[in-house]
Amino acid sequence: MDRGIPTEEVLREMRAATESPVQYLVGTPKSRLGQMEAELLKLPWHQAREGVRVKLLPRDAELYLCVESQARIGKERGMRGRRLRTLITRLKDLQRQRPGYETLLLKLGAAKKEAGRDWSLVDITLPPRPVRRAELRERVDFTFTLDRERLRVARRREGRYLLRSNLTDTDPGKLWQMYLQLTQVEQAFKDLKGDLGVRPVFHQKDGRIEAHIMVCFLAYCVHVTLRAKLQRHAPGLTPRQVLDHLAKIQMIDVRLPATDGRELLLRRRTEPNAEQQLILTQLQLQLPQQPPPKITGM
Repeated sequence: MDRGIPTEEVLREMRAATESPVQYLVGTPKSRLGQMEAELLKLPWHQAREGVRVKLLPRDAELYLCVESQARIGKERGMRGRRLRTLITRLKDLQRQRPGYETLLLKLGAAKKEAGRDWSLVDITLPPRPVRRAELRERVDFTFTLDRERLRVARRREGRYLLRSNLTDTDPGKLWQMYLQLTQVEQAFKDLKGDLGVRPVFHQKDGRIEAHIMVCFLAYCVHVTLRAKLQRHAPGLTPRQVLDHLAKIQMIDVRLPATDGRELLLRRRTEPNAEQQLILTQLQLQLPQQPPPKITGM
């Protein structure tokens, strides 16, 4: 489970289960890494795989894993650098504009929301709030400085996250690999909501709820099968691209009235164009034959 999902009470129940033992591997909030930092600094690193190191900290029938990923360090450092540059540019613009006190507070609030956690890396000094209302519209000056000590602490924690588990006798490399399965779960939700367009439907009966879940699950199985076929036969394509192209193939009903009151029903699909046919050929798929005509009515 990802951090924020399991509560401490739920984890205690998992550890206390005797009849049906529950094993878990969960993420922890960012704040816990700071709380344990002094203890973790004393421990040696273990190489889990290339570019990934872990530290192990046993505590209260649990094992804490501090994971450091070089790829994640580069990603987080780049994101923080972009946010800080944007924030500092915005603060300098506000210094030049010298808006009124109330307007300045509003603009600083918007900048804080955009900067997120990196807002804490900047110290801003504002003048005292004006007493009279007319003074709130007068132009004001403010100063800001970059807190380099906090920035050093933040950079030291880049690319690191803390996991906890009751699998205390498991290889740390395997635990880290298990936690990476979360990315597959998250991708599955993205596929369901994105490519497949699955949305909640508030059914009133249990049977309909179960049927809805089954249809969504079958759709996801087809999506996974399509992705696997693309990896083998057309690695340059994504399931989204294939679905967008093949969705243009349509089924139509042509009804021709007869003199005796009956109808001749011709159910036909549109023929694939050159691009669609290329996709079908690459995936080794063949569309079914056009169904025979039917006579309906009398």
